Amino acid sequence: MTFTSLSAFSTCDFCDTHKGDVSGAFRVLPPVFQSFGGVASFAGPVSTVKCHEDNTLVKAAVDSPGEGRVLVVDGGASLRRALVGGKLATAAARNGWAGIVVDGSVRDVAELNAAAVGIRALALMPLPTEKRNEGQRDVAVQIQGVWVRPGDWLYADADGIVVSAQALSA
Repeated sequence: MTFTSLSAFSTCDFCDTHKGDVSGAFRVLPPVFQSFGGVASFAGPVSTVKCHEDNTLVKAAVDSPGEGRVLVVDGGASLRRALVGGKLATAAARNGWAGIVVDGSVRDVAELNAAAVGIRALALMPLPTEKRNEGQRDVAVQIQGVWVRPGDWLYADADGIVVSAQALSA
């Protein structure tokens, strides 16, 4: 499945189809994420960053080729520092990332909304992060109690966010 063929999907339809899944291959993130970014619906294979109030690895990720992937950032649900702002959102769009999901805060809402990338986050926080060069890249992360692994597929639309171990058919 190519990135361009992902434009017509429904997380509700995916949930209808997979509601009986007990294998753990299909997961639904809790409805705690707000929508930012200039793209309302997005999907792609997952790349992850695990960090706490330090966005050094987030910047490195969005500065690299996204190739239609979705960056999932495990910020430990911290609301004290913004892990993504306008400059990183612009870099993500420029480098071909489909979206960013932040279990934490973002900032620069006008710039986020102008960027051609989908963004979901818990809240807005104007404070930037500390730069300590800490964190991990492409490791399994737990987002709001749900495991997300590199290579999973993430789908986000107006109804919610779902994660699957493999690409889903729309």
